Amino acid sequence: MKKTPEVKNPRLGQVGGQALLEGVMMRSGETVATSVRAVDGTIKAKREKFVSARKKYKFCALPLVRGVVSFVESMKMSLSTMNDAVNMLGLEEEEETKFEKWLKEKFGKNIFDVLMPFVYVLAILLAVGIFFFLPSAAAKLISLPFGGDIGPWYSVVEGLMKAAIFVGYIALISLMPDIRRTFEYHGAEHKSIFCYEAGEELTVENVKKHKRFHPRCGTSFMFVMILLGIVIGLFIPFENPFLRTGCKLLLLPLTCGIGFEFLMIAGKHDNWLTRFFSAPGIWMQRLTTREPDASQIEVAIRSLKLAMPDVFPEESLENVEDTLTKIAPEAEKEEKNET
Repeated sequence: MKKTPEVKNPRLGQVGGQALLEGVMMRSGETVATSVRAVDGTIKAKREKFVSARKKYKFCALPLVRGVVSFVESMKMSLSTMNDAVNMLGLEEEEETKFEKWLKEKFGKNIFDVLMPFVYVLAILLAVGIFFFLPSAAAKLISLPFGGDIGPWYSVVEGLMKAAIFVGYIALISLMPDIRRTFEYHGAEHKSIFCYEAGEELTVENVKKHKRFHPRCGTSFMFVMILLGIVIGLFIPFENPFLRTGCKLLLLPLTCGIGFEFLMIAGKHDNWLTRFFSAPGIWMQRLTTREPDASQIEVAIRSLKLAMPDVFPEESLENVEDTLTKIAPEAEKEEKNET
């Protein structure tokens, strides 16, 4: 009996996104759209062009390398869009303190700009300590009753500890009201993408009926990274937590590269193999996504349509800071001058 060939959906993988504070960012090709439900109830948006280094430089488009490039670009874009979302909310600014005024006069910066580099460094150190060193130290502690040597099980225990810490962390922060609402926007993002991929009209009613668990989600990427970390950990000859942490950090680009390649495949194919490896991440999305309401779905739809101007050319640009339309006329002038 012949196997039925897998029918590829041309819409799979065309658009991806991220949940923000009271909003959603969507990216398709070279277009990034950020939409936010402002405090006055309106949807404010920003649309801009982003060209990946993978398109600019051939080396950055090589398999495995493109995964590292994509990871770094995603981190930068995430920080940028989160900052945009906060600015678009329309929150009333508090009066500056004397210290903040002095800081601006002396350095030309506000306290937020001064502190952010320190916050980033602290966040990186905490992430390394919690998700790299702590699991390794816990595995070492567990191995002591067995003579300090549990062979390949060391890497397995290390990975399980990392997964437990990650799940516990997500469960803990989900208790915060703002994070819970962000998880609702996360659900709206996934549902709207599924609706588009199904070829249905992007309405609140159509989006609402779709599932909120997506195989190409960053949550799935985290679990793929943990599984890959277990496999790679089998080849690290050290059990000292400090040495293992150093080796894991050095091998992080390789782990990111392999994980990215898997997600690329999982996002464009729907078969038993991709579903099997995506299962832990899909399960985890029960924590990182929540059922959105109609107003949140509207924001996600707005972002998706703005991110795909070729597919949705009729989408209104009201309340949109649109750099695409500002860039286009200038590009046309340059082309005319060249000719």
